[in-house]
Amino acid sequence: MGKATGFKEFARETIPYDAPEARIKHYNEFTLPVQVEHLQNQGARCMDCGIPFCQSDTGCPVDNLIPEWNDLVYNDRWQEAIDRLHKTNNFPEFTGRVCPAPCEGSCVLGSVEPAVTIKNIENAIINRAFEEGWVKANPPTQRTGKKIAVVGSGPAGLAAAAELNQYGHTVTVYERADRVGGLLMYGIPNMKLEKESVVMRRIKLLEEEGITFKTGVEVGVNLPATQLISENDAVLLACGATKPRDLPISGRELNGVYFAMEFLKANTKSLLDSNLKDGNYISAKDKNVIVIGGGDTGTDCIGTSVRHGAKKVVNFELMPQPPIDRASNNPWPQWPLILRTDYGHQEATAVFGQDPRTYCVLSKRFIGDGSGNVTGIETIEVEWITEDNGRRTFKEVEGSEKIWEADLVFLAMGFLGPEETIAKELDMDTDARSNFAAEHGAFRTSVKKVYAAGDCRRGQSLIVWGINEGRGAAEAINGDLNANS
Repeated sequence: MGKATGFKEFARETIPYDAPEARIKHYNEFTLPVQVEHLQNQGARCMDCGIPFCQSDTGCPVDNLIPEWNDLVYNDRWQEAIDRLHKTNNFPEFTGRVCPAPCEGSCVLGSVEPAVTIKNIENAIINRAFEEGWVKANPPTQRTGKKIAVVGSGPAGLAAAAELNQYGHTVTVYERADRVGGLLMYGIPNMKLEKESVVMRRIKLLEEEGITFKTGVEVGVNLPATQLISENDAVLLACGATKPRDLPISGRELNGVYFAMEFLKANTKSLLDSNLKDGNYISAKDKNVIVIGGGDTGTDCIGTSVRHGAKKVVNFELMPQPPIDRASNNPWPQWPLILRTDYGHQEATAVFGQDPRTYCVLSKRFIGDGSGNVTGIETIEVEWITEDNGRRTFKEVEGSEKIWEADLVFLAMGFLGPEETIAKELDMDTDARSNFAAEHGAFRTSVKKVYAAGDCRRGQSLIVWGINEGRGAAEAINGDLNANS
């Protein structure tokens, strides 16, 4: 702790965004430049709390050494700060941009005052490190002769590949899309995470370190999983939870009703291929757009629709509006279940004059024009009830039916687990939620030489958990290979 009274002297100040009216005109990142003094002052707010809950089981899943690099930033020792950050996190440029920061939810200062701006500081450290040329390829000096295949190039797959490569193993990563990155490339819009300048920058470093990436290869479809097993000493499945939750109500088959990822992936691919000039994306221009489901994916659909020039954007949420402050049954250091206004909500509010979110709304049926196209959706309001056993249920509010105009509907209600192709081919055990069955720590599946990590093992989760699992799986695989040598 560099400044004992820093948390008393400096208020929390996050790095500001560009104004919504300006940033909706492009697809670039929109965080404004910030002075070093600002970051040092924010680092000084990290207190000598005794037990840093930011590193606890309710805090950072990769056990970032947060108080250490906060102190180093305060003392203007940036190169040491990136060394400490890279000890626990392979990709701070990803988490510093798109992680929801559970560390801040558990910050001890946050129990009495606004938490330390940990995420901002983390991102500033890695940005400075790249600018100064401190982040360089570091290939291993020796190779073990062991070959490992990693299926999926999202956060878990990349983290595992990076660690396994450092152990000296020969690693090949298989990705079914045309670009490497998985969720990082096509699941997150460019304005939140730039692809060429941020994602591909790290991919190129991994290639320089000796990792091989093969795109356009879908394991279980155009490359049998059994072949990978026979050709490698170990196979890690890190293929994500890509099976979207559907909304099987009347009219679901109508044109104009899409899963959120159909919309987001097509937009990013067209943006990267042609700056949207090829027209190979779902355009929301001049359309009435309804997004069903909140969370990051719903927000991304809102922000992308606004950039297209949508006529109107509405966001349905089944749950009630969260409170402004923590509820009594949601104490620190739990993740605060409070109302958050993200970038997409800000942008829609700036364009349409009101927050796009409407709560306690249940979708009943899609309405068509008679020619197979969606024109609206019927909803009903719901009232949430807490039963005697603590279980929450809802009942429909009689007379609250409403018809909403809709030219496009995006379903952003989360994901149900990995696709079943590989599990069926290998006759591999799955858990009750259809995830690949493998214990955290060992990461072994029921199939010899096959491991699983990330969302395909634990279910839909955060990027930082993907990195946690990828690093853990790499350690487990390396240990097993050494034990069997």
